[in-house]
Amino acid sequence: MVKIMLPKIETILYTTGLSPHAPYVFRYALALASQHRAKIVAVHAIEPLTPFGKSLVEQYISPESSLELHTKARETVTSQLKKRIERLCNEECNNAPSCENAVASIHVLEGYSDQVILNMAEECSADVIVMGARRHSRVGEFMLGSTTRKVLHSASQPVFVVKIPKGYKEEFK
Repeated sequence: MVKIMLPKIETILYTTGLSPHAPYVFRYALALASQHRAKIVAVHAIEPLTPFGKSLVEQYISPESSLELHTKARETVTSQLKKRIERLCNEECNNAPSCENAVASIHVLEGYSDQVILNMAEECSADVIVMGARRHSRVGEFMLGSTTRKVLHSASQPVFVVKIPKGYKEEFK
């Protein structure tokens, strides 16, 4: 008889686009972390400017100013993400010991979302990826592609997809 062991979940990669759906998805990551005594690694991708966008920016500001603005934007997004995650942890856990230090690290990286997620999953040795999925029309899905679909088909670890209920929005404080 072959003994089958349950998978051990120690590291959860939580992906976020900072949308109004983010708290809903984060709650699932937090629940998994609490149940498995796992750590959460949060990641947000900042899509790079297209070559056309870069050329427009460079017409109006110097490369040094552009770099400075970009660095400040990344710092702002990282700070906002940390505050939102801390607030959600406090609200959802009511300071329960099982949630203390649930989020091990937060990363804001430049690149295409699917590649940032896949690279971070490998880098942090994620056991599972938790991400949200919004509703798209079939035409929109076909034309635009979907980060969730790309990650589902390319990830080497399981992907926990949280479907966002129709009309769900939550304002961040």
